[in-house]
Amino acid sequence: MFKADTKKANPGDIIEFEKENYILQGQVLPSNCKRSIIVDISSSNNLRKISHGFSNTVVAHENYRIIQKVKK
Repeated sequence: MFKADTKKANPGDIIEFEKENYILQGQVLPSNCKRSIIVDISSSNNLRKISHGFSNTVVAHENYRIIQKVKK
């Protein structure tokens, strides 16, 4: 079962989330969303397995975990 964390991601961070029973990774894009983030999933290996026709998706803050923080 996928376990999300409570940290909020910033633009450039790499996150992991579950969609259609697959674990996807993507890079957080800049946005003004308050309750969610926009994620570029174009480089995800599982993208072809899900029926998602776009290279970006929206993920609520409570549904992802941060894999890699961007260095400032």
